[in-house]
Amino acid sequence: MIRVGMLTSGGDCQALNAAMRGVAKCLFNSDKEVEIYGFLDGFKGLITGEYKKLGRGDFSGILTKGGTMLGTSRTPFKEIREPDEEGRDKVSSMKKTYKDMGLDCLIILGGNGTHKTANLLREEGLNIITLPKTIDNDIYGTDMTFGFQSAMDIATNAIDYIHTTADSHGRIFIVEIMGHKTGWLTLNAGIAGGADIILIPEIPYDIEKVVKAIEKRARSGAKFTILAVAEGSMPKELAALPKHERKEIEKTSPYPSVSYAIAAKIKEMTGNDVRVTVPGHMQRGGSPCPYDRVLASRLGAEAGKMILEKDFGKMAGIVNREIVRVPMEDVAGKLKTIDPNASIIKEAKGIGISFGD
Repeated sequence: MIRVGMLTSGGDCQALNAAMRGVAKCLFNSDKEVEIYGFLDGFKGLITGEYKKLGRGDFSGILTKGGTMLGTSRTPFKEIREPDEEGRDKVSSMKKTYKDMGLDCLIILGGNGTHKTANLLREEGLNIITLPKTIDNDIYGTDMTFGFQSAMDIATNAIDYIHTTADSHGRIFIVEIMGHKTGWLTLNAGIAGGADIILIPEIPYDIEKVVKAIEKRARSGAKFTILAVAEGSMPKELAALPKHERKEIEKTSPYPSVSYAIAAKIKEMTGNDVRVTVPGHMQRGGSPCPYDRVLASRLGAEAGKMILEKDFGKMAGIVNREIVRVPMEDVAGKLKTIDPNASIIKEAKGIGISFGD
């Protein structure tokens, strides 16, 4: 008998259900007797011992469903050693639940913070396998995370829709796209949606150069300008400060997000009205696109094989279109960011996109 636990942690995204389905189908189609238990609401369920047994029927019809059938929540890694609201030691409670249930392995689906906690549990002696989910595509060791392509479709559609109203009114529009620390989603959606200016965290912007790019378009006869702005973008002068000083300045900002601050600056410097659109959590919702369904299914199937082979302590990822197994210690605590000198940046600049640098 193989007893497997499974949980989804952190922000939700498309194809979580597809990935869990991939794991389950691989295990149920083996010649082994398998029991699968799903922990509710992320690590919280592992801490409190809230779970449900999952049979074949639970994994039927979920390939196309967004979100997660197990529920999710955030358990910040920086607080993992602190007692929870009931005074429980989180790490000890998770280990106890795992051992009391007699689990042979725990499958954890999550992003960067989740991988830190997963690696900690591995170091504590539990058999852990992880799957890379996030719309940010910023997990180290894998070319792609599931959820990214689906979110990119939504963000691109938002930019597409803005084009017609921007053209009709001859206005400047900012579309704010998710991504606090990395700009993969904004970069790709911006290129796909035909944005004229793309601002990402990896390339701090100079507002004067942003304005010059807008004015250059106006001189060329363009009626409108569209900016794709990552929510973690920041001006050069702010990026040059230590992190704690940046945080204090951001706390005192009168604007709800960076896009509104940029809009106010552009209006101040040009006199032009600027409209801001924030798709927000729409980017994480809805059905997974076909690419994500395939990727999640492949990664899930690989995780199932890893369980059967007892190859623990690794993340299933994809590199050069081939599924790989990456040691979790090589993933946890690392962020896959965009190199400002990457070819995709140079190519985007070659077709006239400004990055405000």
